[in-house]
Amino acid sequence: MDIKKALKFMLISTLSFACMNSIVKDLVHISAYQIVFFRSISTLVITTSILLKYNISILGNNKKLLIIRGLVGVTSMTLFFMSTKYLPIGTAVSLRYLAPIFAAVFAIFFLKEKVKPIQWLFFTMAFSGVVILKGLDTNIDTYGLLLIICSAIFSGLVYVVLSKIGKSEHPVVVVNYFMIISVLVGGVLSIKNWVNPVGIEWPMLLGLGIFGYFGQIYMTKAFQTAVSTSQIAPLKYLETIFTVLFGVFIFAEVYSFWSILGIGLIIIGLVLNARFKERSKKLNNE
Repeated sequence: MDIKKALKFMLISTLSFACMNSIVKDLVHISAYQIVFFRSISTLVITTSILLKYNISILGNNKKLLIIRGLVGVTSMTLFFMSTKYLPIGTAVSLRYLAPIFAAVFAIFFLKEKVKPIQWLFFTMAFSGVVILKGLDTNIDTYGLLLIICSAIFSGLVYVVLSKIGKSEHPVVVVNYFMIISVLVGGVLSIKNWVNPVGIEWPMLLGLGIFGYFGQIYMTKAFQTAVSTSQIAPLKYLETIFTVLFGVFIFAEVYSFWSILGIGLIIIGLVLNARFKERSKKLNNE
């Protein structure tokens, strides 16, 4: 295992996701549904090509769970894209990362998993960041905040559905279902509000899926290459830092002291929870 290679993969992944987020922010005049459509169709071309090349069944085994994963995923993605029209892009990304907290709560009921008391402390720390963002930062739009929290809730449900699917499906099959459903939902819902892309907007829209695909692929490679998850997992939050920097230097977004403090508490709480879970898993396996 090569930790330097794993770090390089994670760096490429987080930069790819940050670039995708920045494109979404720049295309604020295009509806979220249309962005979902373009974000998904270019990735769909890649995933379908891979499945056909390696003769992997596109239909999969558990079609019901695959469809549910797709529906929950496209709901989360659409709400996230909608929120970026009301919130600074870095704030939206950091709030979306609340998903593991909601996933832990859902896992209690659907997967019969337990949450340790110290994890609730970490979750409280993360949510205190949300309270600071909304309570002390006057630039935070209430509707945008509601959209991104709902996005994080549905993203948390994705974690649970993926746990149910487990290793019974090829990862590319899971992503392919997600993209098929996203293309259908995004395409149908964007018909009434369709905006014809102009000039550079075409490659930008198609680039959404390409950046998203490489972000996912290199994140997977990073986790596969690292000796342990705890070495790499905290680095995925670099996406927030890169996105904030893009927001400041490209879109001239302004982040107040309270914004930075709130985002920081969210990231710290989630990183501590991730490290605790990894340590607990190691102890249970010894």
